Amino acid sequence: MNRSGRWPRILVIVGLVAMLAGVLDPLEGSLVILAGIAVAAFGVWLGHDRQGKLLYWSFALVALGVGALWGLSSVGGFGGETGRSNWWGLLILPYPAGWIMGLLAVRRWLRGRAAVPG
Repeated sequence: MNRSGRWPRILVIVGLVAMLAGVLDPLEGSLVILAGIAVAAFGVWLGHDRQGKLLYWSFALVALGVGALWGLSSVGGFGGETGRSNWWGLLILPYPAGWIMGLLAVRRWLRGRAAVPG
């Protein structure tokens, strides 16, 4: 596999499509978004690009937020009659923050690769 060829770009685009498709259902789609960011980060890693750090951080944030989302869902959520205050919802904030950061990182990476011939 050619590390500087088409594979990194293909993987980043596939990851981007998965990140956008996962938005249709925020709970079950969270796993699709997490997988999409992982595929995009792998593509950036294959391309040996230093801009990948932002994508790696977004993966970590999404993984943390998705873990909190699924964990809270497994115990009945928060607010209402659950006995947990709405403040528990703050644990989920890394999920959308990481998703937005991942989209921006992919956009930045694709724009940077468009300027490089090859």
